[in-house]
Amino acid sequence: MIDPFDIRDRVAVVTGGYGVLGGSMAQTLAAAGARVVILGRRADQAEAMVGRIRDAGGEAMTAIADVVDREALVAARDHIVQVWGRIDILVNGAGGNVARARSDGTLPFDLPMDAFDEVLRLNLHGTVLPSLVFGEAMARQGKGSIISISSMASTQALSGVMGYSAAKAAVENFTKWLAVDLARRCGDGLRVNAISPGFFLATQNRAVLVNPDGSWTPRAEAVLAKTPMGRFGRHEELQGAVRFLASDASSFITGAVLPIDGGFLAFSGV
Repeated sequence: MIDPFDIRDRVAVVTGGYGVLGGSMAQTLAAAGARVVILGRRADQAEAMVGRIRDAGGEAMTAIADVVDREALVAARDHIVQVWGRIDILVNGAGGNVARARSDGTLPFDLPMDAFDEVLRLNLHGTVLPSLVFGEAMARQGKGSIISISSMASTQALSGVMGYSAAKAAVENFTKWLAVDLARRCGDGLRVNAISPGFFLATQNRAVLVNPDGSWTPRAEAVLAKTPMGRFGRHEELQGAVRFLASDASSFITGAVLPIDGGFLAFSGV
């Protein structure tokens, strides 16, 4: 029998693949037999993640590029295809909020527009450009899976993160738009989906959720009160969804956004 979850020898590009969540996704793809490309701006962190994957018996290489630099992405794509012959999976793991774009405890009227533009560019442009560049390689071979990262902020108003919320809402719309366009124009082998993580502790949000003494901040307590499971997610809890969407087990799924949130979106808070 053919295992529909089998992704051995497929080539997976993971942008931001050295972060807590991106790294976890990259490692699970490598553990499943995919050849993984860690793409990002920070060469030292990318090399460190490649080293961890290789030490665990996986196959990986780096691609140093900014996700909002089309020329650098094209060069990375062409190099990957030259070395490994194809690109089968793209995980748009790069993203996050920008500290100056937060408006916690203040009215939003004085929000710096350059900070708003920065968070929009990182999350939206940083998803659109890799999807178009690497998606082109997938279209040439007639098959591929693009997996983007949305957020609870895309569908529910979360205080203090106006720019991030707008960017992630646009990522969800782009996911659906590109899924439809590629399926109609390029065939049923190209799929575009997204996962929408709930609240996971990571480097970027730790200071917002955890006090210096290790206790929860008021924001963390509010999040936990609205999460029926009553806890934050563990990074390995994203792995199954990513492997599923990367594999042929999800071959008739495109344009979908899968929440991984402990019930956060389902709960009204009452």
